[in-house]
Amino acid sequence: MIATILTVLVILIHVYIVLLEMLWWDTPRGRKAFGTTEEFAAATKTLAANQGLYNGFLAAGLAWGLWLGQAGFAVTSFFLGCVLVAGLFGAATSSMKILYVQAIPAALALIALYAGL
Repeated sequence: MIATILTVLVILIHVYIVLLEMLWWDTPRGRKAFGTTEEFAAATKTLAANQGLYNGFLAAGLAWGLWLGQAGFAVTSFFLGCVLVAGLFGAATSSMKILYVQAIPAALALIALYAGL
Protein backbone atom coordinates (compact mmCIF):
# COMPACT_ATOMS: atom_id res chain seq x y z
CA MET A 1 0.00 0.00 0.00
CA ILE A 2 2.79 2.46 0.89
CA ALA A 3 4.69 1.47 -2.26
CA THR A 4 1.60 2.19 -4.33
CA ILE A 5 1.09 5.60 -2.72
CA LEU A 6 4.74 6.54 -3.25
CA THR A 7 4.64 5.29 -6.85
CA VAL A 8 1.53 7.37 -7.51
CA LEU A 9 3.40 10.35 -6.05
CA VAL A 10 6.27 9.72 -8.51
CA ILE A 11 3.74 9.48 -11.34
CA LEU A 12 2.14 12.79 -10.34
CA ILE A 13 5.54 14.47 -10.09
CA HIS A 14 6.35 13.32 -13.61
CA VAL A 15 2.99 14.39 -15.00
CA TYR A 16 3.73 17.84 -13.57
CA ILE A 17 7.21 17.77 -15.14
CA VAL A 18 5.60 16.85 -18.47
CA LEU A 19 3.33 19.88 -18.21
CA LEU A 20 6.24 22.14 -17.26
CA GLU A 21 8.46 20.93 -20.08
CA MET A 22 5.92 20.44 -22.86
CA LEU A 23 3.36 23.17 -22.23
CA TRP A 24 4.70 25.71 -19.77
CA TRP A 25 8.43 25.81 -20.63
CA ASP A 26 8.40 29.38 -21.94
CA THR A 27 5.81 30.72 -19.49
CA PRO A 28 6.70 32.53 -16.25
CA ARG A 29 5.77 29.37 -14.33
CA GLY A 30 8.07 27.16 -16.40
CA ARG A 31 10.93 29.66 -16.40
CA LYS A 32 10.69 29.98 -12.62
CA ALA A 33 10.67 26.21 -12.11
CA PHE A 34 13.82 25.74 -14.19
CA GLY A 35 15.49 29.10 -13.56
CA THR A 36 15.69 30.07 -17.22
CA THR A 37 15.47 33.37 -19.04
CA GLU A 38 12.85 34.24 -21.61
CA GLU A 39 15.45 34.04 -24.38
CA PHE A 40 16.79 30.66 -23.28
CA ALA A 41 13.29 29.23 -22.91
CA ALA A 42 12.34 30.38 -26.40
CA ALA A 43 15.51 28.93 -27.90
CA THR A 44 15.15 25.55 -26.15
CA LYS A 45 11.39 25.04 -26.27
CA THR A 46 11.56 22.10 -28.69
CA LEU A 47 14.31 20.38 -26.70
CA ALA A 48 12.32 20.79 -23.50
CA ALA A 49 9.21 19.31 -25.13
CA ASN A 50 11.26 16.28 -26.19
CA GLN A 51 12.53 15.91 -22.64
CA GLY A 52 8.98 16.23 -21.36
CA LEU A 53 7.88 13.41 -23.62
CA TYR A 54 10.47 11.12 -22.04
CA ASN A 55 9.21 12.06 -18.58
CA GLY A 56 5.74 11.18 -19.82
CA PHE A 57 6.97 7.72 -20.78
CA LEU A 58 8.31 7.25 -17.25
CA ALA A 59 4.92 8.19 -15.78
CA ALA A 60 3.11 5.92 -18.25
CA GLY A 61 5.40 3.00 -17.46
CA LEU A 62 4.81 3.43 -13.74
CA ALA A 63 1.05 3.63 -14.28
CA TRP A 64 1.22 0.48 -16.39
CA GLY A 65 3.13 -1.33 -13.64
CA LEU A 66 0.51 -0.34 -11.06
CA TRP A 67 -2.32 -1.28 -13.40
CA LEU A 68 -0.84 -4.80 -13.71
CA GLY A 69 -1.06 -5.23 -9.94
CA GLN A 70 1.19 -7.93 -8.49
CA ALA A 71 2.17 -8.99 -12.00
CA GLY A 72 3.56 -5.49 -12.54
CA PHE A 73 6.25 -5.74 -9.86
CA ALA A 74 9.08 -6.00 -12.42
CA VAL A 75 7.63 -3.22 -14.60
CA THR A 76 7.20 -0.89 -11.65
CA SER A 77 10.70 -1.74 -10.39
CA PHE A 78 12.21 -1.05 -13.80
CA PHE A 79 10.55 2.34 -14.24
CA LEU A 80 11.26 3.44 -10.66
CA GLY A 81 14.88 2.46 -11.30
CA CYS A 82 14.88 4.57 -14.47
CA VAL A 83 13.51 7.55 -12.55
CA LEU A 84 16.11 7.05 -9.81
CA VAL A 85 18.99 6.92 -12.30
CA ALA A 86 17.65 9.94 -14.20
CA GLY A 87 17.29 11.84 -10.93
CA LEU A 88 20.81 10.99 -9.80
CA PHE A 89 22.24 11.97 -13.17
CA GLY A 90 20.25 15.22 -13.20
CA ALA A 91 21.40 16.05 -9.68
CA ALA A 92 25.03 15.39 -10.61
CA THR A 93 24.97 17.30 -13.89
CA SER A 94 22.27 19.94 -13.64
CA SER A 95 20.75 20.79 -10.26
CA MET A 96 20.75 19.24 -6.79
CA LYS A 97 17.05 20.10 -6.66
CA ILE A 98 16.46 17.10 -8.95
CA LEU A 99 17.77 14.80 -6.23
CA TYR A 100 14.92 15.84 -3.95
CA VAL A 101 12.20 16.15 -6.57
CA GLN A 102 12.93 13.03 -8.59
CA ALA A 103 15.55 10.65 -7.16
CA ILE A 104 14.56 10.49 -3.49
CA PRO A 105 10.83 9.88 -4.12
CA ALA A 106 11.74 7.10 -6.59
CA ALA A 107 14.21 5.57 -4.13
CA LEU A 108 11.63 5.59 -1.34
CA ALA A 109 9.04 3.98 -3.64
CA LEU A 110 11.56 1.30 -4.67
CA ILE A 111 12.46 0.57 -1.04
CA ALA A 112 8.79 0.28 -0.11
CA LEU A 113 8.10 -1.92 -3.13
CA TYR A 114 10.91 -4.33 -2.30
CA ALA A 115 10.01 -4.29 1.40
CA GLY A 116 6.48 -5.33 0.50
CA LEU A 117 4.99 -2.25 2.11
